[in-house]
Amino acid sequence: MSNTIRLTAAQAMVRWLGAQMNAEGDRFIPGIWAIFGHGNVAGLGEALHRAQHGDLCNQPFPTWRGQNEQTMAHAAIAFAKGRARRQAMAVTSSIGPGATNLVTAAALAHVNRLPLLIIAGDVFANRRPDPVLQQVEDFDDGTVSANDCFRPVVRYFDRITRPEQLLTALPRALRVMTDPANCGPVCLSFCQDVQAEAYDWPEAFFEARVWHIRRPAPDPRELEEVAGLIESSKRPVVICGGGVIYSGAEAELDAFATRHQIPVTETQAGKSALAQSHPMNFGAAGVDGSAAANAALAAADLVIGIGTRLQDFTTGSRALFAQDAKLVSINIHGYDAAKHGAVSLVADAQVALDAVSEKLGSYRASPDIQSRAAWLAAVEVKCQAPVATGALPSDAQVIGAVQEVATETSIAMCAAGTMPGALKLLWQPSAGGYHMEYGYSCMGYEIAGAMGLKLAQPAREVLCFVGDGSYMMANSELATAVMRRIPFTVILTDNRGYGCINRLQVVSGGAPFNNMYMDCLLEDQPQIDYVAHAASMGAHAVKAPDLDTLRSEIIAARTRPIPTVIVIETTATTGPGEGLQGAGHWWDVAVPQVGGPDRLRDAYANYITNAARARLSN
Repeated sequence: MSNTIRLTAAQAMVRWLGAQMNAEGDRFIPGIWAIFGHGNVAGLGEALHRAQHGDLCNQPFPTWRGQNEQTMAHAAIAFAKGRARRQAMAVTSSIGPGATNLVTAAALAHVNRLPLLIIAGDVFANRRPDPVLQQVEDFDDGTVSANDCFRPVVRYFDRITRPEQLLTALPRALRVMTDPANCGPVCLSFCQDVQAEAYDWPEAFFEARVWHIRRPAPDPRELEEVAGLIESSKRPVVICGGGVIYSGAEAELDAFATRHQIPVTETQAGKSALAQSHPMNFGAAGVDGSAAANAALAAADLVIGIGTRLQDFTTGSRALFAQDAKLVSINIHGYDAAKHGAVSLVADAQVALDAVSEKLGSYRASPDIQSRAAWLAAVEVKCQAPVATGALPSDAQVIGAVQEVATETSIAMCAAGTMPGALKLLWQPSAGGYHMEYGYSCMGYEIAGAMGLKLAQPAREVLCFVGDGSYMMANSELATAVMRRIPFTVILTDNRGYGCINRLQVVSGGAPFNNMYMDCLLEDQPQIDYVAHAASMGAHAVKAPDLDTLRSEIIAARTRPIPTVIVIETTATTGPGEGLQGAGHWWDVAVPQVGGPDRLRDAYANYITNAARARLSN
């Protein structure tokens, strides 16, 4: 009979997590973010306290307190993204609102294919005190709790109603989080009475285990077909997605593009897999794409997606590619590889690039290098344009100023509003110098995300771009970063409302309404002092009256052990691609068919014209 150890279910969970390693010899889950309440404070909280003080695990297992369940999960997700899925973090919440606060973060991780372990407190499995405080009751199903909200937005869900269920649930959770194709968030809904129940666990369950992320090789038939399509193409173009970075295939993409002279365009998640200085990097693709990239894609006879979901911003709502162009999708997941009727090559990006390149031999395309040079020159002119006397700088001018003082270690990061499109279009990163959450484009990700990214890559400078609207959504983890002495620099662009959506509203034929403060039903216009607000949480905060001050403050921030917030007012009327000929592309945003003035009728006519260009495929 095997030896056993008697522990509560919560103690066993923490002990087991502390023994799970990655291939680099680090803990796969190096710690947990927690906000305690009834549902996790007595059971899991006690176990985590012991683990943090060197009990339960062979080394201390740290617990970090967040200010909000959603944003502490955002920090965990950014950490996983910054570590290219080689590590992840856990988060735990109480039952009820604490748990449902995590649902948005779970969806964000799901869309971006990022690992996150959610340990959500749940109701009593024995049902003795039902209904407990904060319990959501389903009148027709006694097995339902608020945590069932997680089911559509996680890759694996399990409700732990007996201690011994952890013997299978925990390995299943890590299997999902380390699976290169099905990677995503996991929710273990942990009934609060079960957390405290004791069980005799096999000692072997707690032995150290190394989790390797496998690299599936291509199917020979698919490989031959894809290589043949590339060999017969005259104008192939690559779309580089986040899967290239998750695979660690940056060097292989560099070698592939260089050897075969195939232009590379970028998605938000794939940007910086190649440095902007790489001669085959033609820049951003799609709705927020560069003139060089979009011209190459529009003229391509073969589009090669690598590690991309081919979302609408990338494909220009399926209207960017020529109707007769062929599409190849190299992807770790068959679901993504088959999108839009693509010829599929289901494999790890690193392995696939090497295999395809070997098949291609001496094949070389003939890209339009001049278009790339012309685009970069136009970007420099736009970003370095002087601010007119008495005017506010545009987002492009702010980006240009930050770019001037950025270094090879700088990472530009953002999530929502105007800046994601502007940065994708205009920022010129070094390798690995870009972090964008644009799968879910979640407002409020930025501050917490910057903290998580800095934890993942402490040797790099994190430059967090955030608009005033997104800052107001969620900023409280700034206090956490101050308390934990996690330095990063926030460039807070204040355009006095939701400028990005306001422009989309107007372009779609609508009147400016309920986006900019001046267009809202208010008794008084706000006078929000963002500097005082950030300073009240302990950050170093300053307002930059001009771009010169912005540059100097970014440099000064590098000497501080705490976050720096630099507020700069910007114009709300200028989009990032304005004045750049050929930049950007139509995006399918439905326009009302009837009921409006001339501007709406004109917008609808334009909509019909563009929608007719969309490729009809699955």
